[in-house]
Amino acid sequence: MLRKVLSWFFLYCLGLCVQTPLVVSVKPAPSAALTLVWGPGLEANIVLPARFFFIQAVDNGGRNFTASPGENTFEIKIVAPGEPFSRIWVQVLDRRDGSLLVRYRMYASYPSLHVEVLLKGAHVAKSPYILKGPVYHENCDCPEVSVEKWLEHMHCPSSFPQIQQDLSYFPSVDPDRNAQDIPRRFGLRQSLCHYTIKDNQVYIKTHGEHVGFRIFMDAFLLSLTRKVKVPDVEFFVNLGDWPLEKRRPPDVLHPIFSWCGSNDTRDIVMPTYDLTESVLETMGRVSLDMMSVQANTGPPWEEKNGTAFWRGRDSRKERLELVKLGRAHPSLMDAAFTNFFFFEHDENLYGPLVKHVSFFDFFKFKYQINVDGTVAAYRLPYLLAGDSVVLKQDSLYYEHFYRDLRPWEHYIPFKSDLSDLLDKIHWAKEHDQEAKKIAKAGQQFARTHLMGDNIFCYYFRLFQEYAKLQVSEVKIREGMELVEQPKDDLFPCFCHRRKVRERVSDLPLFKTNRPTGPFSSASLHHTHTFNFLKQ
Repeated sequence: MLRKVLSWFFLYCLGLCVQTPLVVSVKPAPSAALTLVWGPGLEANIVLPARFFFIQAVDNGGRNFTASPGENTFEIKIVAPGEPFSRIWVQVLDRRDGSLLVRYRMYASYPSLHVEVLLKGAHVAKSPYILKGPVYHENCDCPEVSVEKWLEHMHCPSSFPQIQQDLSYFPSVDPDRNAQDIPRRFGLRQSLCHYTIKDNQVYIKTHGEHVGFRIFMDAFLLSLTRKVKVPDVEFFVNLGDWPLEKRRPPDVLHPIFSWCGSNDTRDIVMPTYDLTESVLETMGRVSLDMMSVQANTGPPWEEKNGTAFWRGRDSRKERLELVKLGRAHPSLMDAAFTNFFFFEHDENLYGPLVKHVSFFDFFKFKYQINVDGTVAAYRLPYLLAGDSVVLKQDSLYYEHFYRDLRPWEHYIPFKSDLSDLLDKIHWAKEHDQEAKKIAKAGQQFARTHLMGDNIFCYYFRLFQEYAKLQVSEVKIREGMELVEQPKDDLFPCFCHRRKVRERVSDLPLFKTNRPTGPFSSASLHHTHTFNFLKQ
């Protein structure tokens, strides 16, 4: 009897299994043929401190991945044919939205490069990508003589609205007059650099006491003149925080280049020294740059902390009010000081100082508050590049790209006195999908407009348009000194554009003997995901 009952039970269970098939979720796999690969790092003539390109994973059905395909899914090989050791450092950054950013820094120049993108041993898209050279590294002094050709290679925009606006106040520029008037007017109280670029050589004379920040401008001008023949141009750079030219027409205005502009001044705005250095030192001595942040955007939107977040120092009164608001509304806002310098620290009002937080940990929070410091808060490019929505204070200060930003499309605006900040945080919480859409639009803006190639284009267009306004000869003035290009004795390169040519077999560019030094190891040619945790 027991045997018969067990038989019936077995048949019953078997029937259930037949009627209710087991559903197994199969994770889609990327397609080597349909996956997309593109970017400036696949073009030999786009010379950047760190070259980069993108991979968008696509499945066999033609659908783009919207989440990470896996950080080790694709294998990247970048080699110089004929070279036993390619002095190239490669990093693969998983943006966790279905795409990856591949960046590489070259420490030597090569006749050509082969870039292979592999998926389980199969070439992806149009891999291998062959960069027919010479392919120059960052320190190679080999400027493109044809401005038009360089602009075409770099895919530079024909114009930048901010440049047009800034230069509209100066129908003409007289270098002779400026060389006398500007130091006399600003040189004793401000810190200025007087630059002349002539025959693609950089010359400088400093005015004022605190001129240490010249290192950022020196480095960028040298980098730019290694890449392209810059028009002869003479200009003054303000090394301080605040823009200087407060006069208005019909008074005589003096052209001053500054890293920040304001609605009540007439300075000519450049990309900030912070953003400029991050471009030059990507994969170098900086840990926070426009590429690294794209791989460190925190958890997915739905898993982020729903509190508005801010950290910083006491460089503006509104920041004091922000911290007081945070203390009064801790469920809405986490705002605290990490340092006090400008105001007296009243712990009863502003709380204890807190430890510094890694910038990448900011993106554990869904809402990022951006409040001016001494001038515009230079962290905005990196906040936009993250995966959180930015709430930005209305401000009279602006950076070179603010004119292209649109409120409610790229960020959520709030009043300069912070009077509606809590309302805007409530709005974001109650309109979660709209806030997410704004965050994604801001992120795409940063990825499109604030990468290294765009920064080089902006600077060059600025110098090019400014040079056209000059009505007297550009001169190497008395007291100016040459800013020399750095020597690259370890991996010298031969510029094919130079008039004097040597036999190919004698050129350092084509040598294959193994060098000595820190970059001689084959370990420089590798691929890995780079995890930035520095503060």
